[in-house]
Amino acid sequence: MIVSGIRFSYNPYFLLPCMAWWLTGGLLLYMNSDISLFLYVNGGHSLFGDLVMPFVTMMGQVEVIIPVLALLFAWKRFRTKAYFISALACNVIPFLVQQSMKSLFDRDRPLAFFLNDPGRVHILPDWPQLFHRSFPSGHSAGAFSFFCFLSLLLPPGYRKWGAILSCLAMLVGYSRVYLAAHFVGDVWFGSMAGTLTTLIVFYWLHKKGWTPGAEPRVTTNSN
Repeated sequence: MIVSGIRFSYNPYFLLPCMAWWLTGGLLLYMNSDISLFLYVNGGHSLFGDLVMPFVTMMGQVEVIIPVLALLFAWKRFRTKAYFISALACNVIPFLVQQSMKSLFDRDRPLAFFLNDPGRVHILPDWPQLFHRSFPSGHSAGAFSFFCFLSLLLPPGYRKWGAILSCLAMLVGYSRVYLAAHFVGDVWFGSMAGTLTTLIVFYWLHKKGWTPGAEPRVTTNSN
C-alpha cells in the first residue's frame, strides 16, 4: 500500500491582488502621512457610499462569517472533521492575533485624533463612534482571513474566483476608512496579518491532514 497526500497550494488569484495592494498601500504610506490618506479616502464620500458601506463592512464581522462557514458545513464535500477544524482554526487564530495586537498598541482611532476638529471627518449619523484600539483593523483582518480561507477551498476549475474574493476583502478594508473607523495603515497591516496568519495556519493543518482534501489517499501497489 502506498499512502500519499495532496500538496498544499495557495490560490494565486487571491494572493496576487493582495500583494499588489500591499505594495501599493506600502508605497502610499511611505510617501504620505496616515492622516492625509485617511482624509482623502474618508472625504470621498457619496450618498451611494453612505448607503452601501455599512453593509460592505459587515463582511468582516462574525455575524456574516460564521453563518457562511456553517452553510458550507452543510455541503457534503465539507461535512468533515477536517473542514470543521480548519474553518475554526483559520478564522479564530487570526482573530486572537489581531485582538492581542489591538490591546498591545491601543492606537487612537480617527475620531479620537480629530476630536477637537470633528468637521474634517465624514461620519454617518447612526453609525457607532469608536475611539480606541485602532491598530490593526479587526474587520480588515477578519475579512482577509475569511476570504483567504474560502479561496483555499476552491476546486481547481474555480480558483479564478479567488480574485473576486480578494476584491471583496479589499472593499471591507476600504469601508473601514470610509466609515471613519480606521486609518489606512490600520487596514493595510490588518489585511496582511489576516491573510498571512490564515495561510500559515492552513499550511500547518494541511501537513497534518486536517484540511479538506488533505486527508491521506491510499492506493494499491500493483507490484
